[in-house]
Amino acid sequence: MTILVTGAAGFIGSYVCRALQARGDAVVGLDNFNDYYDPRIKRDRVAALCPDVDIRALDLADRDGLAALFDTVAPTRVVHLAAQAGVRYSITNPHVYIESNLVGFANLLELCRHHGVEHLAYASSSSVYGDSATPPFSEDQRVDKPRSLYAATKAANELMAHTYAHLYGLHATGLRFFTVYGPWGRPDMAPLLFSRAVLAGRPIEVFNFGRMRRDFTCIDDIVAGVLGALDHPSPESPPHRVFNLGNHTPVELEHFIDVIAQAAGRPAEKIYQPMQPGDMVETMADTSRAHAAFGFEPSTPIEVGLPRVVDWCRDYFGAAA
Repeated sequence: MTILVTGAAGFIGSYVCRALQARGDAVVGLDNFNDYYDPRIKRDRVAALCPDVDIRALDLADRDGLAALFDTVAPTRVVHLAAQAGVRYSITNPHVYIESNLVGFANLLELCRHHGVEHLAYASSSSVYGDSATPPFSEDQRVDKPRSLYAATKAANELMAHTYAHLYGLHATGLRFFTVYGPWGRPDMAPLLFSRAVLAGRPIEVFNFGRMRRDFTCIDDIVAGVLGALDHPSPESPPHRVFNLGNHTPVELEHFIDVIAQAAGRPAEKIYQPMQPGDMVETMADTSRAHAAFGFEPSTPIEVGLPRVVDWCRDYFGAAA
């Protein structure tokens, strides 16, 4: 069985590649290595986590190039993790999200359909819940009031996948990730931003004056969820379903910062700011559906996971505690 992983040089993608290879699957990856954040981190991440995986430099919006890759690789299953990420970035750079998250996803769906891919597991996001849902967020709640274009593209991906499942019988599973963190994480997200700043003695910006709660989920738990979902395509008709993958334990932002400061061995200097457009005050995953379907059971509290992030930042970025 050959598994194609898109976004293979990304944070979640590189860990998924490593896990798939470790269990004996043949893995081929693709990534466009864009400069949304420093591409050097992506290349170093691949070298550290999955150096033996065949990763091709390719953009999902390149329909001909993607078709040629499918012809060559003939994937049995696809794990689609490539996307233009970031809620705030989508406010000022909307066209990038349309091209990557909508056009690119449409190209992928078409190729999965025509090449008889037996299962497509793709990344959605907790941001799809927007203003419609009340914590804990369950998959049965409405997702028709997104707070950002990024969230809107992820909700659109779910509708597109459902349509392909209905029309063409494509087995597809959407995975709503809840604030994933860990070593080699995205440098634009709070776990790394805060860890680097505290280690270096720089102040951190704390939005909504600290009155936020997030369902922070360790990368190890997310990878277990991705592989579990990939191995259990929907038996229903149409064969499309969606799962929350989160820690189902929201954490106060102030406590999150305190854990980082303790691991760094120095206090955090905070600059309180108002709420940013597109952000959500609280996220919390109801993971009962994923648990029932494939035994998903996240087990890593931030008191265990965050110190690993701080230690990695200290080593990789050379910041002294």
